[in-house]
Amino acid sequence: MAKIRISPEMCSYVDRDHSILNVEITLPGVKKGDIELKMHEDSFSLRASKAEIEYVTTGVFCHPVKPDKAKATHDNGLLKIEVPFKTPMEPTITVPIH
Repeated sequence: MAKIRISPEMCSYVDRDHSILNVEITLPGVKKGDIELKMHEDSFSLRASKAEIEYVTTGVFCHPVKPDKAKATHDNGLLKIEVPFKTPMEPTITVPIH
């Protein structure tokens, strides 16, 4: 029987210094050894399996990163990825909301 493929919940954000991209992916019930994460300068891909479900997703980054410096941790169904940008992002401007 083929596994059901679904996209996991994901959140990404930049740290306050605009030097690191953080990605958090919810993978309920998935064991660390069942996760395959591939990182590129401009994107990533993920495959994670449990029983009859396969979580699959890809993401594109807003700014090039250093894939060889990426760090990933998995705890209680949450995969956290930290990867530094190749060069720090330019300062942001706060836009007033009217």
